[in-house]
Formats: sequence, structure tokens, C-alpha cells
Amino acid sequence: MSKNYRITLLPGDGIGPEITTVAVEMLKAVGAKSGINFVFKEALIGGAAIEATGNPLPPETLAACKDSDAVMLAAIGGYQWDNLPRAQRPETGLLGLRSGLELFANLRPASIVPQLVDASSLKREVIEGVDIMVVRELTGGIYFGQPRGVFSTETGEQRGVNTMAYTGSEIDRIARVAFETAQKRTKKLCSVDKANVLEVSQFWRDRVIEIAKEYSDVELTHMYVDNAAMQLVRSPKQFDTIVTSNLFGDILSDIAAMLTGSIGMLPSASLGASGLGVFEPVHGSAPDIAGQDKANPLAQVLSAAMMLKYGLNEPEAAQQLEKAVITVLDGNYRTGDIMSPGMNPVGCKQMGELLVQALAKI
Repeated sequence: MSKNYRITLLPGDGIGPEITTVAVEMLKAVGAKSGINFVFKEALIGGAAIEATGNPLPPETLAACKDSDAVMLAAIGGYQWDNLPRAQRPETGLLGLRSGLELFANLRPASIVPQLVDASSLKREVIEGVDIMVVRELTGGIYFGQPRGVFSTETGEQRGVNTMAYTGSEIDRIARVAFETAQKRTKKLCSVDKANVLEVSQFWRDRVIEIAKEYSDVELTHMYVDNAAMQLVRSPKQFDTIVTSNLFGDILSDIAAMLTGSIGMLPSASLGASGLGVFEPVHGSAPDIAGQDKANPLAQVLSAAMMLKYGLNEPEAAQQLEKAVITVLDGNYRTGDIMSPGMNPVGCKQMGELLVQALAKI
């Protein structure tokens, strides 16, 4: 009996539509092999939504996402919207999506693909074998805390304010996700904070230590965020699962991404208590190459694999997508961002065709 899933597609801006097309073709192909039927519905977000409606997250987009089994997001933003008021910028639509769907846990893997080990700017002996999962809190912290804004003081001088704030329940739930993630990996969890100078980080550490009592099989360590940033570059293999706050996770996950040689290779999953998730590549909209058939669609395809695995509980189909990616890389095909001497250069469209061909043989 065929299984049916409703997927809302949010191609967004820049290279988003190009890489979404590849991922959709891969999902259709793996669905045909696995007895899975996907019903896709496309909606606007980011700059595309601003141009069409004046709103970076139209109400109908949020409604479509809530009515889905999973959401696949590509990329948002572009230079032409950088000077808009904050409430009208593409990034506000993304924050609204996360808040509206109550997506509090962001999983960002950074694993070294053997075929691309030499694409990293770090030495082979430093990064070979790296396999890190960053668990980032997504709906609290400084990105959402109040008060925020630019205000005039009593002296007439302007003052910018953002507030880093967490409740105990917000910390507890992301900590549990992180401990459960670590249990499925090597049972090592590093909690990253700035407890030496920030009260909110000391509170974070205290709560994580308390939750650790529920997971006696997981080894918990702590690290200050500045040291963690340095250690990710100096000795990344010491890490397995990292849990941290919204701001710190934003920064550290991008550092971890670049260990792999290209941010264009990395997927992510944003999960909520309801089970509905948003799956998206870590990279941005790359407006400088949009429409030129230069985009790397592999992170979007791997995000689709994470959707199958974490969002729809279809691990075998997810594994097939992952194997197709490895097969194409084994064939020495590369887009420009992961190109190296002796490889075969391909564009976004041809990479998609090669992936479908590889999938058919799995």
C-alpha cells in the first residue's frame, strides 16, 4: 500500500528554486522505488513573498506549512532587500516560520565526506573522520528576547538593545533533544555556553546539569563558546554532539560547516514538539550565481534525506538518497564550490540528472 505525505515547498530566493527542483525530482524517484507518494504544494517566503505580497511570511504560507507532514525550505534573502525595515526583511519571515511552527530544535550535522576531505582549508589529519552534530536552540535567546530595538535615552542619545533570555523549560527541552541525540551516536555531549560572564549562560549550565541526571549513559562536558570556536578549528574530532543556545549555535554550526570544505554540502533539520519539521540546507541564497546553473544541490538533497529520516520516519528511503550522493561524488562529479583538480565539472541541472541516474541503480 502506498504511503502519502503532504510536503510544503518553500523555494525562496536566489538559487532556492534551482536546488528545490533537484530535490523534488529525487523525492519523486525514491518515492516511486519505495511506495511513497508525495503531494507537493509550493508557497512563498522571504524576498519572493515580499515582492508578491509585501510580507516575508504571508499568513497563507504559514497555514500551508501547518497543514503539511513536512516542510522543505531552500534559501531566502538577497541584496535588494537588505535595506528594508527589519519587519519587512526576508530573515524576519524565517524567524516567523520557526516561531509559528514552534521549531525549537535545530540539528546541523557536519560530517566529512571522504571524497571531499581535501576540499577543506584544514589539514587532512585534522578533519579526516570528523562527524559532529550541533543541536541549536531555535526559538529563544537573543533573537527573540524582549526588550529589543533602538531607543532614545533620557539624554537624547540612541541605544540599541537585544535581550538574551531563556526560561527553564526552554533549556530543558533542547537539552533532552541533545541528550537523546547523543544516545544515538557516541554518547558524548558538550554543552557550550559563556557561563563565566553571562548569568543566562550560568542558568543554562545549571539546567543542563540537572537534565543530565536523566541520561546517566551520556558523558556531559561543558565549554565556553570562545574556546569551542577555537577547538572546532584546532581539534574538531574531540566533539560528537554539541548543544548550545540560539546565537552561539548560529555561529558554531557555520564554523563546523566549513570544516567540510563547503557550506554547500550540509543539510539541517528544525524540529518542534508537534513532530512537524522544516528541512533546509545550511547555505544561503547565493544571489551572485542565481539562475546561472552553478548551484550545488547536494545540501538540499541531503536535507530531503533528513526529512525522510527525522520527519517522516522513512530511514530506508533516506539512505537511498544519501547513497546516491556518495555514488555521484565517487564518479568525480563536482559543482564549482567543491571543485578540485582532475574532477568533472557539472552544473546544478546535470548534477540532478546524475543523482537520479545513481538512485535508479541503488
